[in-house]
Amino acid sequence: MGLFSAARQGRKDDAELGKGLWRRAHDRFQRGLDRFHQVLEGVEDDQLYGELLEIANELAAVLQRVRAVCMEAQRRAPSEGLDIPAGLADVHRSLSKAGNSLATTAEAAAMLRLAVGPVPVGAASVRRRADAVFQQVDDAERRLRGD
Repeated sequence: MGLFSAARQGRKDDAELGKGLWRRAHDRFQRGLDRFHQVLEGVEDDQLYGELLEIANELAAVLQRVRAVCMEAQRRAPSEGLDIPAGLADVHRSLSKAGNSLATTAEAAAMLRLAVGPVPVGAASVRRRADAVFQQVDDAERRLRGD
């Protein structure tokens, strides 16, 4: 992304996500996703790479859902700071957990990449952690709807 494109995207993010809490939740998820993709670059085993790539693609698809939750939360409770709005605290908590879980998913993938020899269970541990991310994003959406 060029400098001009990055500046334009930053202004769009400011308009849609604000500069506070919801922007930070979105950006943290984005960084976790970027880290997961960086881990993929060092995977030498083709089968493991295929498993991790499938998980990475599923996680990447979730980013748009996270963005939509953050945009709606910003619309309902604009945030320019770090104060958590009382009515949306559970939404923020779920997004925060999803960001943390994504970071541990990337960490699990990195540890798997460093394993010596064949990995008998493949990417099962990474899949479990990714499933937690999916559940937490589902939870954030559900809480935002008021279910």
